[in-house]
Parts: sequence; structure tokens; C-alpha cells
Amino acid sequence: MRALALDIGRDEATISLGAKAHGVLARLVGMPEQAAVRSISELAALLDVNASTLTRLAKRLGFLGFSDFQSVFRDAIADDARYFYSRQVGRLLKAEAGPVAEIAPFARLAEESAANVQGFLAELEPAALAGAARALARARRVRVHGVRQFHALASFLAYGLGLVRGDVALLDAPRLGVAEALAQLEPGDVVVVASCAPYTRSVARVAEVAAAGGLAVIAVTDTRSSPLAGPARHAFFIPHASSFYSNSMAAYVVFAEGLLNLVARELGDEAATALAERERWIAGMNVEM
Repeated sequence: MRALALDIGRDEATISLGAKAHGVLARLVGMPEQAAVRSISELAALLDVNASTLTRLAKRLGFLGFSDFQSVFRDAIADDARYFYSRQVGRLLKAEAGPVAEIAPFARLAEESAANVQGFLAELEPAALAGAARALARARRVRVHGVRQFHALASFLAYGLGLVRGDVALLDAPRLGVAEALAQLEPGDVVVVASCAPYTRSVARVAEVAAAGGLAVIAVTDTRSSPLAGPARHAFFIPHASSFYSNSMAAYVVFAEGLLNLVARELGDEAATALAERERWIAGMNVEM
């Protein structure tokens, strides 16, 4: 079902869906436990659609009705250890003594962030992770692009990669223009793009143009209906649902740290040498106290 949602977004499936239906499908496969256990009315409310939309989607996909469609999710999570912790974390946090008013938002965000982390853990594919880590370690150049809230994540990724390998930067670090920055890259170089709903149009366009130019695109986004997913050689889907007034970034940072560790492991002794060299320069500049 996950592969189907991605293929539909790339126009590579025998089934076609409208943008709204495809978005609903992508969100459902991104939260299989919720899709498995909630009623059709609860899911409709969660997705901000009518229950009839879910029924029509199920039939469009070839199922007899929504219950038949939902059984796919129920079968997927039955006795699956990957979903054990996502069920347990909420129980654990709710078992704690009730926090005072000032602490309550922190406890709630912690619970929601833990659920988002478990959500992306259930979606991770070893082959995609290995391919992305290899590309980030071995490409001649790596550029990272994210704007608005995701500029912080892009900066974090660029900094972390720069600790263990050379020629890594934000795509438009000197602010000379994204087109000019892309023009300096060659086929085989890597461009990492990051955005989630509501997507930044310019970031989606960078993904499209970079892929068309032979660059390897790695997307860090939220669902398979994301405009960043289609052009990407490797796409990773990170939930961001929370009570924070903007998109929650906690799970994205956890994912970034994990990906950086994989790159360091791929580089092996090269990473250790690069880190030692960085420490020598830090000591020479007397940067740290």
C-alpha cells in the first residue's frame, strides 16, 4: 500500500486518484495503527474529510468497502513488533502524575513527539537508508535545501555532514540564487530537500529541477503525496502532528541524527580522520572554552 501511494504520486500506477484522495491515502499509510483501529467516522474527523470520501477511496482502490480496505492495515500491524512501542509510549506518559499547568504542554509535546518518532521508525526501509547514506558519503558534492522552518533542519544536516566529509553546504549559502547554485553541480551530486505540509513551492521546484538535471535527490518530508517525494531517489516520511502551533520538528531532528550516524558508519575511518582534523582546527582557533 505504501508503494502504491508513492507510485500514484509519480503517475506510475494503473490506478489514478485525484489530489485529495491521494493525500488521504498517503496520510493513512503514514499512520497504519490509527488506520487499523479507528472507526471510519473517527478517521474522517482526523483527516478532515467526510466518511463517504473514505468509502469512495476504498472502492476506487478495488476494495468492497471501507472495512475491507481497513483489514489491510489491521493485518499489517497484527503481532508486528514495530508498533509495540507506539502503543506503549502513550500509556507510559499518561500513567505519570498529572503535571501542573506550566508543565502540561511539555508533557503533551513529549508524548506527541515520541509518537511521531515511532511513526517514522515504522516506515523506515533499510535499503533506502543504506542507499541514502552511501550517496551522502560518496557523492562529490552535497547540497542541502530547506527554507522557513526547515532552514534550521537544513543547516543542522549540512553542519553534521560537514564534520565527517568535505564539500557540503546549504544550496544557496552565499545567497546568489538557487538556480546559480544548482548550475554549479554535476550529475551524481546530491541535493537534500526538506519540507512538509504546507509545502514551500520553491523547495518542491528545486527537487523537480535537480532530478531532471541528473542530480540525486533525497527528500525528507511527511507523506507520499508530498511534491518532494516524486522526484526523489530516496524519500523519508516523518510525521509532525502535535499541539505545537507550527509543524513539530522534534522527529525530524531525531531522523537527521540517525541518518548522519549512518553516513559516519559508511565513511568509517574517513569520518574519524575528518573529525580529528576538525578538532585540530577548533583547538588551533581556541574556539571552545
